[in-house]
Amino acid sequence: MLEVHNLAVSYRNTRAISDVTFSVKPGQLVALLGPNGAGKSTMLKAMLGLLPLDSGTVRFCSYPLLKQLKRVAYVPQRTKIDWDYPITVSNVVMTSRTIYTGWFRQPSRQSLAIVTAALERVGMLEYCHCKIGELSGGQQQRVFLARALAQEAELLFFDEPFVGVDKKTEEIIFEIFYELKFQNKTLLVVSHDLGASLEDYDQLLLLNKKLIAVGSREQVLTTGNLNKAYGQGLKLLAA
Repeated sequence: MLEVHNLAVSYRNTRAISDVTFSVKPGQLVALLGPNGAGKSTMLKAMLGLLPLDSGTVRFCSYPLLKQLKRVAYVPQRTKIDWDYPITVSNVVMTSRTIYTGWFRQPSRQSLAIVTAALERVGMLEYCHCKIGELSGGQQQRVFLARALAQEAELLFFDEPFVGVDKKTEEIIFEIFYELKFQNKTLLVVSHDLGASLEDYDQLLLLNKKLIAVGSREQVLTTGNLNKAYGQGLKLLAA
């Protein structure tokens, strides 16, 4: 189980999130929702040790998460990645295997097979020798999904994976999310979508500087909770 207790984080001398407490069971697909600036990405980074905590604890399987990061895969927002860096698709995915092989050793046959299988699963094997910057936004997102698969992590964080992708990529991502979920993996996904796709998640977390609500779609997306998160007047589109 992923357990977050009393999390507080400041960013650029401003309190970004306060007193966030929640838990996620294995085999759950969870959406992290909230307006721009709500602290969603900041929370993920702080949980991974990329930003310092003001207070709080993050534990996975009863142990501090920071002591077992090899069990975690993280896919950041596409806008935070340098797409001009001269690296091929296969090498991007292979970087996920360095936790097993080290930085200066040749990848094993097993790692090569795992990378090939991951690229094939997301429909990107034929692009393995292409530079990552030559791909479309949806193709780039599929490559980073393959990287997460190749890491064979148990806990997976995705920061806005559906932004700027095509319908085919969106379908592939959700298919793989379901597969990972049924493998008893834990997935936390930052999303801006308040539409019908939220029915695909087991649990929703609604955040705006603090945790406003956690639970099912019906429990979280109430008028009162949405007004607290987004302000007055927000209406959901019908499914």
